[in-house]
Order: sequence, then structure tokens, then C-alpha cells
Amino acid sequence: MAVAARESSRRLQALSSQDRKKILMGVADALEANENLIKIENEADVAAAQLAGLDKSLISRLALKPGKIESLANSIRVLANMEDPIGHVLKRTELADGLVLEKTSSPLGVLLIVFESRPDALVQIASLAIRSGNGLLLKGGKEAKRSNAILHKVITTAIPDTVGGRLIGLVTSRDEIPDLLKLDDVIDLVIPRGSNKLVSQIKSSTKIPVLGHADGICHVYVDKSANMEMAKRVVLDAKIDYPAACNAMETLLVHQDLGQTSGLNELIVALRTEGVTLFGGPRACKVLNLPEAHSFHHEYNSMACTVEIVDDVYAAINHIHQHGSAHTDCIIAEDQDVAEVFLCQVDSAAVFHNASTRFCDGARFGLGAEVGISTSRIHARGPVGVEGLLTTRWILRGCGQVVNGDKGVIYTHKDVSL
Repeated sequence: MAVAARESSRRLQALSSQDRKKILMGVADALEANENLIKIENEADVAAAQLAGLDKSLISRLALKPGKIESLANSIRVLANMEDPIGHVLKRTELADGLVLEKTSSPLGVLLIVFESRPDALVQIASLAIRSGNGLLLKGGKEAKRSNAILHKVITTAIPDTVGGRLIGLVTSRDEIPDLLKLDDVIDLVIPRGSNKLVSQIKSSTKIPVLGHADGICHVYVDKSANMEMAKRVVLDAKIDYPAACNAMETLLVHQDLGQTSGLNELIVALRTEGVTLFGGPRACKVLNLPEAHSFHHEYNSMACTVEIVDDVYAAINHIHQHGSAHTDCIIAEDQDVAEVFLCQVDSAAVFHNASTRFCDGARFGLGAEVGISTSRIHARGPVGVEGLLTTRWILRGCGQVVNGDKGVIYTHKDVSL
């Protein structure tokens, strides 16, 4: 399956940019044409998950809500209309007279994506693989087995024979994952999307590079200079828009001065009114009489969050560095100097000022879609779109030059990029 994906990816790369675009357009059309069939299979998965008593947050991620297929199809069309990322000349240098070196964008090769719960992730990942010219192996969670199977069938059927549907392989058994993780000679990158346990297990059992994030411990820090109406709006959106998402707020940090005014209570009342269960750090427990949080490094994935009071922006930054997961963190502040300190010093993949953490998303960033969010510091960071699935190649164009000990060669190293 892995070898077939590589062979198909090379055929995909050999196509013209326009032909690759047509494939994506065809996939988008096929999804919409088969929406009812996809809906039936997805509803069967949701019903089985409910019957099995699975966690509500997991069921929420599993369900393809009304309008989701149309939204996915439209995001694929946006991706198709983006500039072709393959073979793009990033830099052109004249090394010597008649000797030109090009640094070009190139597909990584074969990707293995292991994901849980969300069948819409399969669509996003598949479309990104096609756009970036990569072969793909997918392993979804058993709770989405029927949804993943029909989505895989619809997508691969839309891929023409010139490339072949085996460009995208669907792994159906969990028992196959250990064998796949040994294929470091065929698979070039593993991207796990799921629990901390899943990511940790994969990282410890493969030589293949792993890209992704284990936790989404996202913070919102409300400074003493914050506009409180704005703060309430952003905090509520960050927590309740989609609590199961990895970019949802899990910890609210509040400047100590807001405890002397109505500011802190306003935030607490707003969250409780929306049904959010609150837990506190040591200081918040004393001031607000909250039950103590089990840990500051906890991802609720539900309508719950931790609240803590901090001295100032520097204490907030230290808290985030000590307890966060380097995913997405936000400051609400009107003081621009304080905001800049936070933006410059918080070492996370995404850092926001006066905007909800929920904006950390490939589609919202204009990437078309995302294969996941990376908290790694190597290769790609934050929402990973097409660019994160590419590497580079060097192409040298000459006219018979030889090194010969560099005798007689005059190196110019002139930038001749267009």
C-alpha cells in the first residue's frame, strides 16, 4: 500500500498543474454528489458511538453536521485555485557564468496520517495530499469506520486512472500500524491527530519523522488594560464556540488588579451563564471559592476550564511556558506595549492579540485546509497546509562545466531570481 502510494504520487507530480487542479475539482464535485450516502454512513457511526456510551466530545467531532460536506467541497475548490505549490522556484542563483542553480519546492513523498474521531479530517488531508503531490496512507478511528470508508471511496473514485486511486490508501486495522511505523524506507512523515497517548505512542515507536501536537492547552490572558466587553466576547468564543477543538481555551489567566474591580467577576459570570464549569488554581480558588483544578496542564475538551490569577503579563508568560503546550495563546489588552511583550515572548506556534484562539485553523488562515496543527519547531509550525507538506530540491542547469579543482572557475553567486 505504501509503495503503491509512492508510485501514484510520482504519476501525480508528472501531471500538469491544470490536471492536478481538475482532480481536486472532481473530488469536490464527487463529495457533493454523494452527500446523502455520506450522511447515512456518518449517522450510523454516530448512532453506534452513542449506543457504546462514548464521550460526548468525541461524538461531537465524529458528526458531520448539516452543511459540512458543502463547506468541505468549497474549501477543496479554494485549495484547487491556489497557486500550484509543486516545482515553484524559491530562489535562482547564478553560481558562475552559464551555471544556474534553482531551489525548488517538492513533495515530501508518502505521508501516514493517524487520526481519531473526525471524518472531515480525512477529506482535508486527502485534498492537501493531492494538491501537494504526496502519496497518502490514512488510519482513522474505529468509531468513524463507516464514514471514513465511504469518504475514501468517493475521493479515490474521483481520481483518474492516470494517477490511480491507490494514491490514497485507507488502513482499516489498528494491528497494521506497528508494521507501517517500521517502513521508514517508504513513508516520509507521520502526522498523528488525536490524544496525547496516541501521539506519544507513535513518537516512541518509529524512526520516521513525526509532526503534530500532543496537547492543546490554550490560554487566554486578560490584562488589567483589557476592554472588558471585548474580553468577555473573546473568552466566551475561545471556550464555547467548539469546546472539543484543540484550539479552544483551556485556561483563563486574569491580571490580579481585575480582582479588585468588577472585571474578574464579569468574566466568571459570563462563563457560568453559558454553562462552563470552572476550576481554579491556588489564587483563584481563594478569591472565587472554586474547586481546585487537578492540573494546570489539562485539556478538558468540554465545557470546562481552569481559571488562575497572575501578577502581570510576565507572570502570565511564565505560567504559559511552564504549563502550556505551545499551541495557541492569546492576550486581551489595550496597552500596546504589554501586548507586544506577550506576542514577542510567548513561545507558542500561534500567539494572538485581542482575537479568539479559535482562529488558529488552516482554513481561517487562508491555507485552504490543514493536515493538522504542529507544535514542533522543526519543518512546520502551527496550522500545516500545503507548504508544510513540501520540502525542497536543488536543480542545477549548466553547459558542460566541470569542477577540476575549481581551476579557472569564477564564482559569482549572483541572485537572478525573477
